[in-house]
Amino acid sequence: LGDVLTDISLSSEGHLVLTSLLTLLNNDQLYKFSYTTEVLVDRAKGSKDGSVGYRISSDVDVNLVWRDPNSKDDQLIRLISNVKIKSVAQRSAKKNIFQGATTQSLLGENKLAALERPFMVHLKNGKVSSFYCYKAEPASIKNLKRGVASLLQVQSRSGKVIENDVSGRCTVEYKATQGQVTRTKALETCKTAETGFTTYIQVLGVSGESSSVTVFTLEDGFIKSATAKETHILAVNARRTTAAKIVSRQNLTLVTIETGPFEAAGKNVASVVKSLDEKLYAVGVTAEKVKSQCKGCQSLFEHWQEVKKQFEPDSLSKAIAPRRFLALIQSIRKASKDEILQVLKSSTKTALPQVVDAVTSSQTPASLDAMLQFLNFADPKGLVLQERFLYACGFASHPNERMLQALDISKGKIVSNDIKESVVIIMGALVHKLCQKGGCELPTVVEVKKMILEGPDSTQVESDVQMYLLALKNSLLPEAIPLFSKYAESEVGAYCTISLTALQRYDVALITDEVKQTVNRVYHQNRRVYEKNVRAAAADVVFSSNPSYMEVKNMLLSIGNLPRELNKYMLSKVNDILHFEMPASKILRQAMKDMISHNYDRFSKVGSSSAFSGFMARTADATTTYSLDILYSGSGVLRRSNMNIYAASNGAMLHGLQVAIEAQGMESLIAAKPDEGEEDLESFAGMSALLFDVQLRPVTFFKGYSDLMSKMFSMSGEPMNVVKGLILLTDHSQVIQLQSGLKANAEFQGGLAIDISGGMEVSLWYRESKTSVNNKGAMVVTGNVTVDMDFVRTGMEVSFETEASLDFITTVQFSEYPFLVCMQMDKTTFPFSESLTKYESLPSGKSYVSRRGHKQLLPGSEFPLHQENSNMCKRVFDSDW
Repeated sequence: LGDVLTDISLSSEGHLVLTSLLTLLNNDQLYKFSYTTEVLVDRAKGSKDGSVGYRISSDVDVNLVWRDPNSKDDQLIRLISNVKIKSVAQRSAKKNIFQGATTQSLLGENKLAALERPFMVHLKNGKVSSFYCYKAEPASIKNLKRGVASLLQVQSRSGKVIENDVSGRCTVEYKATQGQVTRTKALETCKTAETGFTTYIQVLGVSGESSSVTVFTLEDGFIKSATAKETHILAVNARRTTAAKIVSRQNLTLVTIETGPFEAAGKNVASVVKSLDEKLYAVGVTAEKVKSQCKGCQSLFEHWQEVKKQFEPDSLSKAIAPRRFLALIQSIRKASKDEILQVLKSSTKTALPQVVDAVTSSQTPASLDAMLQFLNFADPKGLVLQERFLYACGFASHPNERMLQALDISKGKIVSNDIKESVVIIMGALVHKLCQKGGCELPTVVEVKKMILEGPDSTQVESDVQMYLLALKNSLLPEAIPLFSKYAESEVGAYCTISLTALQRYDVALITDEVKQTVNRVYHQNRRVYEKNVRAAAADVVFSSNPSYMEVKNMLLSIGNLPRELNKYMLSKVNDILHFEMPASKILRQAMKDMISHNYDRFSKVGSSSAFSGFMARTADATTTYSLDILYSGSGVLRRSNMNIYAASNGAMLHGLQVAIEAQGMESLIAAKPDEGEEDLESFAGMSALLFDVQLRPVTFFKGYSDLMSKMFSMSGEPMNVVKGLILLTDHSQVIQLQSGLKANAEFQGGLAIDISGGMEVSLWYRESKTSVNNKGAMVVTGNVTVDMDFVRTGMEVSFETEASLDFITTVQFSEYPFLVCMQMDKTTFPFSESLTKYESLPSGKSYVSRRGHKQLLPGSEFPLHQENSNMCKRVFDSDW
């Protein structure tokens, strides 16, 4: 019989593999090894001394139990372990939680006995065929033994193979040289039963790097030593310093060879094992799921009682709100439906919308069931909660078919038209996310796709057509492109605008020549006259869709023949593309070499409309840009204001925010003449928002002349809320099964408390209008990595948080022409802080905690726009005095 003393620690995914090596095991000999395994958790660039973790060491005795007489590569060995556990870092006795502790006091008598109990490994052709242990042993103990068994796999020839071990079913590459074998495991290929999830938006997500290498040193064809190192690094894409690293090492060294027991007799492995110990059972070598036990943990309701004050509206602009939001989500994910309903029913009226955000963002079956039971879509008084639920569904980090199905079912119970529109629009967003995950053929997805694709042509109600078009805009279905192309030439301006802005969101490769021809027809008005904002939207699509030389030249030739303010907008757009080096800038420069299309007469047109892009922030990991497009009517009244914020990281792009304000038919207020194609437009002003790639239901300020006049005289100047609530931005959960048999859990989450509002004021007396978009937010991102065994817990938390406010104000004085326009985009001074906490703890309550962090105030600023705007602002504010 052979004995192996196993060592318990978070070790790298190292494998000590003994294939043709263990075939050299001799009968009646005992091979004594020393074995250590350790796990370290730290920041990505941390040193060993600054890490937290532990080391398990033991003596390992290996001997042959049985060998098939007909095949020397079919053999059974037995292993036993004695264990010592200590800290992995050099610390003083006061800071060493293992100081004075014995292995028995840490593990307990029963677990120590289970760990030191012999187990057997059946190796066939160098691979683990069967793993034998006591069935009643704790899963965590069996996993540690599996870690040792997995280490006993190796082959002496080079090549790639697929192996089963404690980490799962993985692709492994061997490279053999004289006296050495190197085993490299492709960790990304490992298939296990425990899978996590991650945010579908790459910019907001978490990326990882991992490696596992084991080096075997041989002497006379037998293992002299084996050293394994496994490393996992997880980092937030947008800020890669918010990262964590897990390092696991294993080392097995041959110490001596002594006289040992003889082989057992038997025809096959099963009979031999039974004859030696009837309590040994064959189990798989892949790790078992360990049920976590939380002693003394709070219930969800107890947690809620502690944090409920931070969910009141007054706290939403502070970083404590998203931090508590993330913590509450973790509690909700462990709770039952009844526990969640208890919290919902006990919340105050003012905190309840934020609780709805948290419960919906949890995305568990229990949380969805609780929300569907709690909300009454037939109650017109519950519109705020219903819409918050829908928006949280739209922002869901990893939605499933059941969430989409729930919205489809609830659609028939809704009494509010606004909520009905939001449901359909958000269903489009869920279709997009599910399709991204490969779920486009799920029955509910197929059904919803059919509904929204057939929707626009199935009704004559203008609001319903817009609803379906917005749902399709969210879905980004390739099948919707012909539909958008059709509605881009509609007689209804709103249809055209939605369709054109939707086309701009698609991958350029999907925009066919036929679609481009349609968009060009709209811009050049080949078939009918269009509103200015529709033509401006068409121009944006052309410029962003890899335009040809002739397309760009024809657009340049149109400048000078457009309505006055559209002329100015197009000139500003061309200059912005050149200034910001957008993709179309190269072809634009080529076309501008032609003096007919580029000359002083064309490029000297005056007006107040503009388009400008700039950088908000640039770091090594991410770039944030903004764009402001303003289009006015010929009378000086705002026609369209469009503010966009984009984030880019590692080649991925996120449309973080779009706030568009549109107004029409307001010329009668100032006795002005409408522009061509806009003579019969109904008075209207409204706002729409797109947040994190999800189009939300537009908000109407007023519609119709009578509504306009009543709002004019009752206007308080207070902005109208568009989006308010808590959003789960980053949501990454991962189980990392280490080669040593230990298991690490990684949880990265990012929460945002946001308040977007907008307003429009018009003063007939002062002949001045003012539009404002106010964005307030607080963001927290945390990353937690833990290695939690029954006897010791170690890990770290890394986080950053900030609070910010961004205001965009446009003031127009239209008492004379050219009218004065001043745009301001201001960012207030804001705090930013980072923190790092590392810890180790024992069930006895003894713990070690290390905290580091820093805080700073970042100065506010006014984002630069073009020089012409600066000159105008000076005149506007001078005239106020």
